[in-house]
Amino acid sequence: MPSSFLDRRRFMAYCSSLGLSGTLFPGVLYAETEQVAEQTDDDEPPQITVEHIEKAEALAGLSFNEMEREMMVDDLNDRLEGFEAIRDLEMPNEVLPAFVFQPQMVGPAPPPDDGPLDWSPPAVTRPASDEDLAYLPVTHLSALIRTGEVTATELTELYLRRLKRYDDKLNAVITYTEDRARAQAAAADEELANGIYRGPLHGIPWGAKDLLAVEGYPTTWGAEPYREQTIDYTAAAVRKLDDAGAILIAKLSLGALAWGDVWFDARTNNPWNLDQGASGSSAGPGAAVAAGLVGFAMGSETLGSIVSPSTRNGVTGFRPSFGTVSRDGAMVLSWSMDKLGPMARAAEDCALVHDALRGTDPADPATVDAGFPFTPASDVTTLRVGYLQQSFEAEYGNAAADAETLDVLRDLGVELHPMALPDDVPAGPIVATLWTEAAATFDDLTRSRGIDAMVRQTRDAWPHVFRAARFMPAVEFIQLNRARTLLMEQMRETMAAVDVLVSPSFVGGALQVTNLTGHPCVCVPNAFHPVDANGNSPRRSPGSITFIGQLYGDAAVLQLARAYQAATDFHTRRPPLV
Repeated sequence: MPSSFLDRRRFMAYCSSLGLSGTLFPGVLYAETEQVAEQTDDDEPPQITVEHIEKAEALAGLSFNEMEREMMVDDLNDRLEGFEAIRDLEMPNEVLPAFVFQPQMVGPAPPPDDGPLDWSPPAVTRPASDEDLAYLPVTHLSALIRTGEVTATELTELYLRRLKRYDDKLNAVITYTEDRARAQAAAADEELANGIYRGPLHGIPWGAKDLLAVEGYPTTWGAEPYREQTIDYTAAAVRKLDDAGAILIAKLSLGALAWGDVWFDARTNNPWNLDQGASGSSAGPGAAVAAGLVGFAMGSETLGSIVSPSTRNGVTGFRPSFGTVSRDGAMVLSWSMDKLGPMARAAEDCALVHDALRGTDPADPATVDAGFPFTPASDVTTLRVGYLQQSFEAEYGNAAADAETLDVLRDLGVELHPMALPDDVPAGPIVATLWTEAAATFDDLTRSRGIDAMVRQTRDAWPHVFRAARFMPAVEFIQLNRARTLLMEQMRETMAAVDVLVSPSFVGGALQVTNLTGHPCVCVPNAFHPVDANGNSPRRSPGSITFIGQLYGDAAVLQLARAYQAATDFHTRRPPLV
């Protein structure tokens, strides 16, 4: 075969430019042309002819006339240079496209920002053991640091010891940030001794999902091709938590490029059942919080990466309204769907972390200023609360626990209104916009065959998705986004009737829909099922329930979740680590 035969990837890109790549047409036409190349001895690239196009049409189920074929030939043969010029540009992960997703375009504008939370720490005393101390929620740790019963340095060393003690079992840590942590802890203690108090996160050790860049440390994205990557920059979320006095002690695992619980080095394991993965993609944050190895952790969600590991590991996860937290310095999968949010032991912890993170950032044009009037002891009976009736009536593993959750809410005096998600617009096909955005983000990795080095090479993994997504026609991509606008409009109408919508975490489609529309949710544990029939094993399989809020109604959804947790003890339970 001549060395100058028509390059397949260039050819496929040009078919895509013509809106033909969603069918068999590009592959068939390429095969026709390549056959000519194999039979040609000259060094010139073969030319596509109308005969090639006509043969490809018959196999691909398309029909063009002679004039259309002639025009297509001109495009396919003459426009290669422009595409190649774009591919020669350096476009690292953080380069933004020339459009911004704004969920408020069909919904309410963000409420005015009313300043930081008016929050007071509870009256607590130091527990007798370090084990008990490690499992305290942020609210209690904050109170102990504020009163001086615990120092930031003491708490930092405790969590570092626990990380190193249990990580052989969990595989949750990619990189320790010990030097940075110890310096931060010493500075926090000095400030507190001098009467300088930064707020409720001052002195609290935490862990970051390793898609957040931290200057001076690797940022691996959990993927073999980026195992040695360092980014000389610190993500906005990390900087804000630095400003709040929080102490970063480790960068935690994520499924490779934020999918699954298998990263380049190992599978992250579930502290409730070490034979099971911690789910993904925020696997390390989920496992570390559950095992009492950090005060809280930062995760991210595009299509379930906070809700799923929060459920699997039995912790509380908060996915905020799209745009309320800057993603500057975080690995991009989908510019229109990525969200950063905390994972912690309690909803109130998540509220404290979110308050430190929220706000606009010029580096992330999707960000908005939105009020966050979270009041821990607010009267939740004034909230309008709905539940997805048909979803709760389905048969699924956590159905009994979810029904009991509704009973707890009723016992709290909450009136529950049966509701349904809009179903006129199918959400499933719209998820293809995520695959397409992700494929564009990692286009260089795909074309260089760097994806071949990733651990998972199955159908439900990025290498396959990136390849398949190259066949999304541009016209169809736009049409899917227009359908997404219709879905957003319908969700706005649905949510206008309630402040909070209660849903099974994985039944009924709410997870998919709300990730597309940008609505916030809180996922809280509500069951710990035995893993064996007789219940003799200490291992458990956690279950969860999800509270969904109005767009920018983050405070209300956290307040209802907090009230539920005040009436139950699921969030206080500890895994066996066996």
